[in-house]
Amino acid sequence: MRRIPRQAIVVGAATVMMAIVSACGSQGATNSAPTPVFASGTATPGLQPGGGMPGGMPGMSMTPPAQAAAPAGPNAVNIDNFAFAPSALTVKAGTTVTWVNHDEEPHTVAATDGSFHSPGMGAGATYTFTFAKAGTFAYICSIHPFMKATVVVTP
Repeated sequence: MRRIPRQAIVVGAATVMMAIVSACGSQGATNSAPTPVFASGTATPGLQPGGGMPGGMPGMSMTPPAQAAAPAGPNAVNIDNFAFAPSALTVKAGTTVTWVNHDEEPHTVAATDGSFHSPGMGAGATYTFTFAKAGTFAYICSIHPFMKATVVVTP
């Protein structure tokens, strides 16, 4: 049985991938961007600087990652990019605060004084707590204790 050298497999796979890439974006595409030239001096047809595909693929977009989302309301705290936003929230006694997890990782909301503690919240989950009395309530994510914030409750 004859063995195929690894380099031949890699070159063959690269050729197949280039054919697929070219076929995906070439129909009706207009490409005014220059074709990138790599250190080897070879150009890669069909690719645009920044990784975009000429003409794009229907239904797909290359948008930059979203910035931390604004809270859903005046008494909401977003969990995004492993941080609570806002990191300090001031509300009146009797106010219900809602935390919304926008991360893909689970998080919790746990008061350092033990007055409240959410269950683990997966992506998109929410937790609410009503602050009945005035005070300053520091809290963390018990899974990621570097995540810290406070709720200041006024009378």
